[in-house]
Amino acid sequence: MKASKGNKVYTIDITQKDYYIAQGYDISDEEGNVIEYGAGKSVSYKEHKELKEKYAELEKKYNDIEKEFNAIEKENKKLKKEIEGSK
Repeated sequence: MKASKGNKVYTIDITQKDYYIAQGYDISDEEGNVIEYGAGKSVSYKEHKELKEKYAELEKKYNDIEKEFNAIEKENKKLKKEIEGSK
C-alpha cells in the first residue's frame, strides 16, 4: 500500500498505516484506490457554501418530485379501484 501527501509518496506496510494516517497522509492500495484519508483534512468555506447551496437545491427538487409521486400513486390506486369495480 502507499501513503501520499502532496508530492510525497511512500510504500508502506499495514503496521505503518495508522502512523501515516495520523500524519495526514492518504492511504491507497496498489491500484491507486484510496483506502483511507489522512487526518486533518478540511474543506474551504467557499466549497462548503457551494455544496450547501447545491444540497438545498437538490433537497427542494426531491421534495417536489416526492409530492408529485405521491399524487400519482394516489391517482393510480383510485384508478385500480375503478377498474376492479367495473369488472
